[in-house]
Amino acid sequence: MARLLLNLQDIHLTFGGKPVLEGVSLMLSEGERIALVGRNGTGKSTLLKIVAGMIEQDSGERFFQPGTTVRYLPQEPDFTGFATVLAYVEAGLGPTDNPYRAQMLLSELGLTGEEDPARLSGGEARRAALARTLAPDPDVLLLDEPTNHLDLPAIEWLEATLKSSRAAMILISHDRRFLENLSNAVVWLDRGGGRRMDRSFAHFEEWRDEVIEAEEKEQARLAQRIATEEHWMRYGVTARRKRNMRRVALLASLRKERKEHVGRLGTVTLQAATGETSGKLVVEAQRISKSFGERRIVGNLDLLILRGDRLAIVGPNGAGKTTLIKLITGQLEPDSGLIKRGTNLQIVALDQSRQSLNPSDTLADVITGGRGSSVTINGETKHVITYMQDFLFRPEQARTPVSVLSGGERARLILARELARPSNFLILDEPTNDLDLETLDLLQELLADYTGTLLLVSHDRDFVDRIATSVLMHEGEGKWTEYAGGYSDMVAQRGAGVSARKAKDAPKPATQREAAPQATASPARHKLGFKEKHALETLPARIEALSAELLALEQKLADASLFSKDPKAFAAATERHAAAAAERSAAEEQWLELEMLREELEGA
Repeated sequence: MARLLLNLQDIHLTFGGKPVLEGVSLMLSEGERIALVGRNGTGKSTLLKIVAGMIEQDSGERFFQPGTTVRYLPQEPDFTGFATVLAYVEAGLGPTDNPYRAQMLLSELGLTGEEDPARLSGGEARRAALARTLAPDPDVLLLDEPTNHLDLPAIEWLEATLKSSRAAMILISHDRRFLENLSNAVVWLDRGGGRRMDRSFAHFEEWRDEVIEAEEKEQARLAQRIATEEHWMRYGVTARRKRNMRRVALLASLRKERKEHVGRLGTVTLQAATGETSGKLVVEAQRISKSFGERRIVGNLDLLILRGDRLAIVGPNGAGKTTLIKLITGQLEPDSGLIKRGTNLQIVALDQSRQSLNPSDTLADVITGGRGSSVTINGETKHVITYMQDFLFRPEQARTPVSVLSGGERARLILARELARPSNFLILDEPTNDLDLETLDLLQELLADYTGTLLLVSHDRDFVDRIATSVLMHEGEGKWTEYAGGYSDMVAQRGAGVSARKAKDAPKPATQREAAPQATASPARHKLGFKEKHALETLPARIEALSAELLALEQKLADASLFSKDPKAFAAATERHAAAAAERSAAEEQWLELEMLREELEGA
């Protein structure tokens, strides 16, 4: 029998007068990998912090086997006091741990160790924290959203590394495939309590539905018993007083049980506004290419998207997925090749980067665009507050500014706004970010019934498998290949998934680093500057204006009599056409450079 490492019994915790955990118990033995799941706000991270000893429970028992080594991965690592990433990772090692393991893990995760922790992007910070957590090879790993900010190569590397680890684990993640591949038990936090299933997460949804169904049947039986007792109280034949008092007490007990029952949290109600039917042809790309300087983003790509297709674009961060979307949708012109777009397209883009949200806007203004107090979806008009409640927002949040919302609430707000807009071509850029599993289920159901065309970018393998009919895979050097089916089908056809990231230059051992001369390098960056962000936002309009001007000049120059009638006007138009073409080319190159930088910084 496996040795017990951790035992939590009857854990209670209250924050601000509100119970968060009410009688939760959890046991972890050697070799167990527990998926800790539940709706956003049910206390998963809080319970993990209690396990790690960072928060003390109000009541209950916490036991760790003496001598057990534990490492905790927080969502927000603290780099205070560390000059380099390597120093931060090495500080997590014990006296008997191998120091070279820290360097090896950093290299595997695409870092050199010489980075300044204060200048790390979200993805770099996550990879540094993972290296610190994994380097000691502990007995117990407590991992809170370990795949956040990671691209597919890093996620698959992490999954393989954890599979080969001897450590027992408690995992919190919204990545279904990650949990399915790693877990062998599930603890479900629901309404303050915890339920356990000793099978992998792959069986969780079926088990959860069985639990809910049994609970609903029990509540129906309770209601029937109350109705029976109430009928007896009103119409029953008077019996001995003692028996009567017993029946009265029973009825009071049944009523109290029903009153104290805590119902399940509400579910999001998703409905997409359907646009007019597009033409059968949506997009046809013929040998299109796009480069940034000497770097080729797309090379000689042929692509056909028909009405009803569900195309997923897959590749590591910095591969050019966003650039490819802009080429397909016409926001950017290719250097060469031809793109045809179908008729009657109504494009709606789901921007999960949330840059389009103004922090000072209220929820109601975001959903309605500041126009009126209602929204109309497929001919049905709803008051904005009623529509907000479909997405689990409370009526009093209507005037709440965006700035105070959590990540999950902002994700739901983006869904509420964009799904209210009529569309027949839906662009989904990382739509699963910060959504809990129940909301993801509903989003998948909505997309399954969506009659238009979908273009999807996601690092969630399970989501791609469930949604996509084909996958456009980045092969490197500007080459993209389309595979039929979802992500798993692509891997089966290709023979491999995405490759793990590697650092270009691994750090030298400490003794060699001390002797090496100091290198002068540009400081790492974690976000765009104000001018860069402004240019990224305004350049598309500039490119569009130049394109319109070029079209007008070409129509003017098409007049064969212009040269003979007005040589000066012909010369001026010719000169301006050349200048405008050069300006547009420079603007496109600048936009592409900034877009690639933004994609790498946000996803690094």
